Order: sequence, then structure tokens, then C-alpha cells
Amino acid sequence: MASTSAEIIAFLLTISGWVLVSSTLPTDYWKVSTIDGTVITTATFWANLWKTCVTDSTGVSNCKDFPSMLALDGYIQACRGLMISAVCLGFFGAVFGLVGMKCTKVGGSDQTKAKIACLAGLIFILSGLCSMTSCSLYANRITSEFFDPSFVAQK
Repeated sequence: MASTSAEIIAFLLTISGWVLVSSTLPTDYWKVSTIDGTVITTATFWANLWKTCVTDSTGVSNCKDFPSMLALDGYIQACRGLMISAVCLGFFGAVFGLVGMKCTKVGGSDQTKAKIACLAGLIFILSGLCSMTSCSLYANRITSEFFDPSFVAQK
């Protein structure tokens, strides 16, 4: 009974991790930069993996989608691919995890279920590594641009 409850808790934790990774993919504020005036913030620039936007002091936003996949920087393409891979791997990991659990009737014998559950665990680990690599790559690029004295674009 203890192993079944531990299995269910682990499954719920991995599903919640997959939901969190899935919710970070469309999040708008991956990179935020502001231009401050003397009294108020005059403009806020923000970007994600899909578009760049600017919001002025009146609250009006103007967004521009990235025009072409080929015109993007390599790190944005890599982050997109890694995040989409993480979401897809997490989905398949959830399906295999559900089939491999002892409390389900699908999957065959206990040995087969154990192999399927092990495969689900490996897929979840790969999904986590993909999302962690993507977020780390994007954050590394932002911080290296911010602290680079020769970088002349908006910081």
C-alpha cells in the first residue's frame, strides 16, 4: 500500500512539473527591460520565444511576432525546440507513467509495468533536462548581454 501511494504522489508531482513547464512556454515576460524617465517609467520592453513587445507609460502595448524562423538568433531557435521537446516528452512520460502504475489495469504483468514505469521516469528526466537547458541558455544569453560593456542594444 505504501508503494502505491508513493507511486501516485510521484505521478502527481511529475504531472504538476509538466504543467508548470507547459505554462512557461507561452509566458510573455522571459526578458523585460525598462526605460525610466525622471518621474515615470516611459517604456517597458518585453520579449519571449515568440514575439517582442513594448508598452508605453499610458499602458498601450505594441507587439511584433518574429517574422521568420530563419531570421531568428540561434539561441532562440534552440530554446524553442528544447521547450517544445520538453512539453512533448512530458506528455508521453505521463501516458507511460499512467500505464506503468501498479494501480492501473492496463500494461500487462508486474514486470512489464515496472519496465514501462522506468521508461516513463527516464522520459520525465529527459523532459526536465530539456526545459532546464532551455531556460538556462536563455538566461545565460540575457545576463551575458547585460554585463557585456560592448553590447549597445537595449539592456
